[in-house]
Amino acid sequence: MHQKGMSKATSNLSFRLMALSFKLRDWVLPRRRILREVGIRRGDRVLDYGCGPGSYIGPLAELVGEEGRIYALDLHPLALQMVQRIALRKGLKNVETIPSDCKTGLPGESIDVVLLYDVLHELSSKDDVLRELHRVLKPQGVLSVMDHHMKEGEVVSAVTGGGLFRLLKKGKRTLSFCKA
Repeated sequence: MHQKGMSKATSNLSFRLMALSFKLRDWVLPRRRILREVGIRRGDRVLDYGCGPGSYIGPLAELVGEEGRIYALDLHPLALQMVQRIALRKGLKNVETIPSDCKTGLPGESIDVVLLYDVLHELSSKDDVLRELHRVLKPQGVLSVMDHHMKEGEVVSAVTGGGLFRLLKKGKRTLSFCKA
C-alpha cells in the first residue's frame, strides 16, 4: 500500500504490544479526562484519525450519544479490528472504521471534531493529512491535537504552518485548533 499520509504500518506483534501498553496508560489516565478538554457534545460527529487500538471509542460513544457518529481511521488492519470488537462488545451502532493512510472518504465539512492524538509525529505527509482534515471539518469544527513525541511549539508550528489552522486554545494535555 502506498503510504501517503501515515507512516508504514507496524508489525502485528509491535501493534499488539503497543495496544497492551495503552491499556495500562488508559488505566492510569482515563481517556475521558483528555476528551473533556475538547468540548465534544451529544450528537457530534467525531473523526479519530489514527485511532490505534480504539482507546477513545468507548468514552467518545458516551459523549456523542446514540445520535452522534464516530469515525475511526487507521492504516493498520488490527487497529480497525480492535475498534470493531469494541463497538460490537458495547453494542455501538454509531462507529464506522475507515482503512486509510490519508484520505477519509467523508463528505466535506461534515465533522465537528477531529482527534489527532499521538499521530502527528508519524505522518510522512503532514500537509496532505492537514488538508484532508481541513476539508472534512465543519466551519466551526475543532482539530484536537496531542502528541507527547513533540514539543508544544513543534505541534503548533506543524499544524498552523500551512495556513489552514490557527490555535484556538491550550488545554492541560491537548491543543485545539480551528480553521484559519
